[in-house]
Amino acid sequence: MSDKIAFLFPGQGSQFIGMGQNLVSEFPKAKDIFEKVDEICQKPISKLCFDGPITELTLTENLQPAITAVNLACLFALNVSGVSSSVTAGHSLGEYAALVSAGVISGYDAFRLVQKRGELMHREALKNPGGMAAIIGMDIDVVQEIVTQAKGEDILSIANHNTAEQIVITGQKEPLSRAINLVKERKARAIPLNVSGAWHSKLMENAVDDFHHFTKDIHFSKPKSTILLNATGESEVDPVSIKNIMAKQLISPVKWYDIMMNMLQDGVNTFVEVGPKKVLTGLLKKIVKSGENIKIFNVEDAQSLKTFLKEIPIPSPG
Repeated sequence: MSDKIAFLFPGQGSQFIGMGQNLVSEFPKAKDIFEKVDEICQKPISKLCFDGPITELTLTENLQPAITAVNLACLFALNVSGVSSSVTAGHSLGEYAALVSAGVISGYDAFRLVQKRGELMHREALKNPGGMAAIIGMDIDVVQEIVTQAKGEDILSIANHNTAEQIVITGQKEPLSRAINLVKERKARAIPLNVSGAWHSKLMENAVDDFHHFTKDIHFSKPKSTILLNATGESEVDPVSIKNIMAKQLISPVKWYDIMMNMLQDGVNTFVEVGPKKVLTGLLKKIVKSGENIKIFNVEDAQSLKTFLKEIPIPSPG
């Protein structure tokens, strides 16, 4: 059986100092990607990736273009090595690199979009402070019940459905604190996340129209390969629909578990996390049942690319 390959692109939370630097050494053309992000953002994003400081890198308005640049550098390394995917997805911010991989937007426009997205999310986080927490050991129905009980008249919702029993909640700090206490009363784990805003919640609502307006000047094409979207968990082929969904993504839950299950049911047997760290690899290992013949790789530097290429035969063109 030939390999059906999926590319998965990580989002915020996968950063580390030095990310992408090795790729620039091994693939000089990858340097163009970092020069482009510096030019578009008019700040030294590449220096933050390579040298830090971590506090500045982690600011969402810097981190979003930084992670996107590393994701796209990893994608470039795979593509020039002769590897492409038949299906792709990205986790939250990672969805923009997935759109590039699927041929929906250009790398240049991806940087413009994530710069604007980071700017708007930062603006809303300052106006509407909130937080997020990961819930471990409860299924989504139980978490939704707790969210409903804890929120009252306040803002609280599910942000990410990552695995069957890893769900992230998001919203205002008081209902978030109430939900954390309810989770602990039921003997599950609740881990507050070190984030600067309540991402994927209604606290970001005022960013949606502004972001959608910004996308009007950006060309979205019909995907050249299948892309599964966060807000629906399904594939979409209409460029106008994709553009609308990407604006709504700011306040919609990331249906990552649904995306992974749909890929598995569609016969994907080789998953490649394309970008820094192994966050999505870890999630996928919790989703895949033991005994399933599924291969999982990550490509974040030259060494991990070599490991992947040794394991996967690259088909000749045609």
